[in-house]
Amino acid sequence: SSEHHAGQLLQPIRPGVSAVKMVSAKKHVPIVKKRTTRFNRHQSDRFKCLSASWRKPKGIDNRVRRRFRGTMAMPSIGFGSNKKTRYMMPSGHKSFLVNNVKDVELLMMHNRTYAAEIASAVSSRKRIDIIARAKQLGVKVTNAKAKVTTEV
Repeated sequence: SSEHHAGQLLQPIRPGVSAVKMVSAKKHVPIVKKRTTRFNRHQSDRFKCLSASWRKPKGIDNRVRRRFRGTMAMPSIGFGSNKKTRYMMPSGHKSFLVNNVKDVELLMMHNRTYAAEIASAVSSRKRIDIIARAKQLGVKVTNAKAKVTTEV
């Protein structure tokens, strides 16, 4: 007993409960990452005490700060992503952190732009409720299998 509603197929999950078919993301310009490798701190490979996380070099003679040829690149505005595709996942959705069923309902009208990501602290019982409600609303859940599937 499937029905049509505004061009979308409704499929019953349980008797009396219907769900909207999962919608695809909105059309967008191709996602281009100008740089995928991390910017590492200068000389972090030489000294154990220096972590790899980026720090701007500030020394008066520093070759990275002075942008000499052959040295590592510094982060700059030119490496930024297109504003239209920034924070976008490969699926074309943007991630939205969800802690309960009420948070999923916020995405009802934005299911083509945002995908729900269930927070790590949410219990497996609540996860099942969140996933069921997301399926009804046609909201994509990025980590739907986490903490729900069990080993036999």
